Amino acid sequence: EMELTPNNPPTEENYSISKLKDRSVAANLSQKVRLLCWIMTGPKNLESRTKYIRATWANRCNKILYMSSVETDFPTVGLNVTEGRDQLYWKTIRAFQYIYQHHRNDYDWVLKADDDTFVVIENLRYTLSKQDPEKPVYFGRRFRPFVHQGYMSGGAGYVLSKEAVRRFIEGFDMAKCTHFSIIEDMALGKCMETMGVEPGDSRDVKGRQTFHPFPPDKYLIKKPPRKRPWFLLYDYYKPREGPECCSDHTISFHYIYNVQMYTLEYLTYNLRPYGYQYRYKPDSAATETRYITLSLLAKDETEIELD
Repeated sequence: EMELTPNNPPTEENYSISKLKDRSVAANLSQKVRLLCWIMTGPKNLESRTKYIRATWANRCNKILYMSSVETDFPTVGLNVTEGRDQLYWKTIRAFQYIYQHHRNDYDWVLKADDDTFVVIENLRYTLSKQDPEKPVYFGRRFRPFVHQGYMSGGAGYVLSKEAVRRFIEGFDMAKCTHFSIIEDMALGKCMETMGVEPGDSRDVKGRQTFHPFPPDKYLIKKPPRKRPWFLLYDYYKPREGPECCSDHTISFHYIYNVQMYTLEYLTYNLRPYGYQYRYKPDSAATETRYITLSLLAKDETEIELD
């Protein structure tokens, strides 16, 4: 691989080759990790929010569906629901039922995201590539209260394995799950628990979060000691603030509107500091972590024997 130095700057030719090489890993994963994405939206949001998702990250999904109460040429899928915050869980139930009925052979994983959520699909596929879609598991930003095993934040987006989707559908077919609450993410989490679907840990090997229910500025700035806001109190794992809050391979941020979608798209896929070698290699970091752990365990055993 060509080393880039001040005396050997990138030319258009080797830059194009580099870009192609960079994309080949992601392109390969897109065939191995089939991801169906569905966006929770409504007629009033198509022009103000949803079209910005369509113009940015949505095209990286293997299949994208926009779920609404009305069928349009956007295109949206018209579900048998009315609009309103108190209808969000019904929309989620109907969306998964539609997906299972019409697309059950088209995916390994299903991502649900709001129409103001920005998602880095390549990072999501990387996380999922180490998981088995035939196992009952789902991933997202894990919250603590209300459900014994916790549940995944709806705003940050959550992703269900193929088996988790099947169990969700079965739960309603067998009346084991019901529409018992208008709080969409918590209610889905309760159904997941009832149907034996486990909450996966989506943090990176350094323990940093990848799914975020708020924009970057809510996490990246380390605040002085204070009463924690609700979204940090809800965190299942010990929350972090400051630069170590968020994984280099972050998957999502919520409350990202119109032009901000383009901004994050640019920062994610285009901005690069000249001469900077990417430092975070999660597979190497995981190997190193395991090696250190095993070394410490071996040292402990030796000390026990010496005692």
